[in-house]
Amino acid sequence: MQHQLPIFPETTKLVNASVGIYAKDGFVYYLHNGSPVFCHAKEDRNSYRYILANLVVNGLCNATELGHAVGVNVRNVQRYAIALREHGMGYFFNREDNRGQCHKFTATIKEQAQSMLDKGDSQLHIAQALGISESAIRYHLGKGNLSKKK
Repeated sequence: MQHQLPIFPETTKLVNASVGIYAKDGFVYYLHNGSPVFCHAKEDRNSYRYILANLVVNGLCNATELGHAVGVNVRNVQRYAIALREHGMGYFFNREDNRGQCHKFTATIKEQAQSMLDKGDSQLHIAQALGISESAIRYHLGKGNLSKKK
């Protein structure tokens, strides 16, 4: 079998001897030995994470090389690879974005807390009964999500 020499365009940033990355016309291309293997739009963060994970999982490069080449924390690249191994491709494209949302103070907890506040229960009693912190009750009272009995 003949060994294929890596031939990369001049604007390519090399990750290692066989993998390179370059951007053109709003797209980012990932090359292996000069042949494109992946492509995504510059703004597509989910595809970017998936592709980085895929390069590591398939053994084309390691997380350290890739992290240094694209200028991100190596630990993030490792997390992407772990997520791909454990959850598969769908994890990157079909998951809910729950960032910035309280995982304990849900809509049903909010309704229960409001009804207990309307009855005149104390913040401490409500927190203990619902299994949340008293500071969460105070926070939502301050934000206007809950209101005290008038």
